[in-house]
Amino acid sequence: MAAPAPRTVCVYVGLDLVGDGLMKLPFLRALRAAWPAARVTWLAGKGPSVFAHALAPLAHGLIDEVIEDAGIGSRWSELLGRPLAGRRFDLVIDTQRRVLTTLILKRLDHDVFVSGAAGFLLSDNRPRARYAKPKAMVRQMLDLIEVAAGEPPRPDAPLRLEASCTDAVARLLPDGPVYVGLAPGAGGRHKCWPLDRFVELARRIAAGGRVPVFILGPGEAEWIEPCRAAPGARLVLQDAAAQGIAVTPMLTIALARRLAVAIANDSGAGHMLAAGDAKLVSLFGPTAPEKFAPVTRRLTVLRAQDFGSGGMEAIPVEAVERATNEILRPQSLDASKL
Repeated sequence: MAAPAPRTVCVYVGLDLVGDGLMKLPFLRALRAAWPAARVTWLAGKGPSVFAHALAPLAHGLIDEVIEDAGIGSRWSELLGRPLAGRRFDLVIDTQRRVLTTLILKRLDHDVFVSGAAGFLLSDNRPRARYAKPKAMVRQMLDLIEVAAGEPPRPDAPLRLEASCTDAVARLLPDGPVYVGLAPGAGGRHKCWPLDRFVELARRIAAGGRVPVFILGPGEAEWIEPCRAAPGARLVLQDAAAQGIAVTPMLTIALARRLAVAIANDSGAGHMLAAGDAKLVSLFGPTAPEKFAPVTRRLTVLRAQDFGSGGMEAIPVEAVERATNEILRPQSLDASKL
């Protein structure tokens, strides 16, 4: 007989910055898909959580309560007390692997405790088969849900985007054309495919009757004019700002839902597009896709190393164009997303 579904779930993290939060969205979606009726408490024991601030709208419906800067999980003296005294949870999921922190968290009043620390030695539930820890943080987190739920995770619970975002996107990218997203930025320029390759790809997209849509962040102002030179290109975030529309991560995620496919580097923009369920061509060079690749419904990874070098310039335009066109083939398109 299956165990009853937990009514209260506590998830422990150290802290969440914007990049962390974007990478953890598939975990949040899988958590809600696994236990749709549970009250979820997000416990940030050692710092702030972006889910209480910038990404709070995305967490709506996925997280019921965020506790920040809880001061839990660092000191040996905590083993003498009970964290969050007076609170009890049906399920506690520990997403970190420091043994001291895990021992402290086991002092939480709970029914079931799940943690990957020390090879799941301190966990009430453990993997059914011999376990190999994935390199990707989000995959490790998804495995915790599988261990707790007893079935594979489904990171498909819907993100609730504000109506203002979806309405704005409908004005920025009206129905009709097939839009292809291009996100040329990244946190470090060494992770960026050369801009002239993105511009050339945009020209080829336009020649094929589709509309290239550049997604440029605030630190990429010098790229605006080169991108505008591509025939028919839209600079959607700059267009939004010109119309007085607030440019936020939620807007980019909403934009993703209007794209037939997107091309991005290993970047925050790539994870935002993935959060919007965009079909994605993800470009990697100096970083490892097995660790940092986004989670989305269709992902094609192109690695510079497969073209003879670790530098992003090794990836040819033709390879990215082929991968893009493969997704754009009529049988690959989901017309409801266009």
